[in-house]
Amino acid sequence: MRGPVAPPQVPLAASRAEAFADLVQDSVERLERRWPQLADIDFLVLEVPQFGAEERWNDEAVPLGGTFAAREGHRARVVVYRRPVEIRTKGRDERAALVHEVVVEQVADLLGLTPETVDPRYGED
Repeated sequence: MRGPVAPPQVPLAASRAEAFADLVQDSVERLERRWPQLADIDFLVLEVPQFGAEERWNDEAVPLGGTFAAREGHRARVVVYRRPVEIRTKGRDERAALVHEVVVEQVADLLGLTPETVDPRYGED
């Protein structure tokens, strides 16, 4: 028998990448209630960080996210790197908490604020 194991409307049918993107979107929506200006920022999910040949990193220094300031023709961007986050978490709840932490930290960096200002519950999870 060929075909999907689960119908497309159930969470089981979502790929890991789609489920991760949903966690990022949930976090952004949570923050947009307090910070409406986030609607002007693009939030992206990339598999892993991309570095030039001159940049080096090790397992302890792999970034979980990054920011790109707005420039001519491009909106500001916040990026969350899926694989480094997944490797550091065991379950969906832990992953959701870490994704939210990364999003808060990157938004804070982009806005020039502290993470606690962006989300007063930062660090409580």
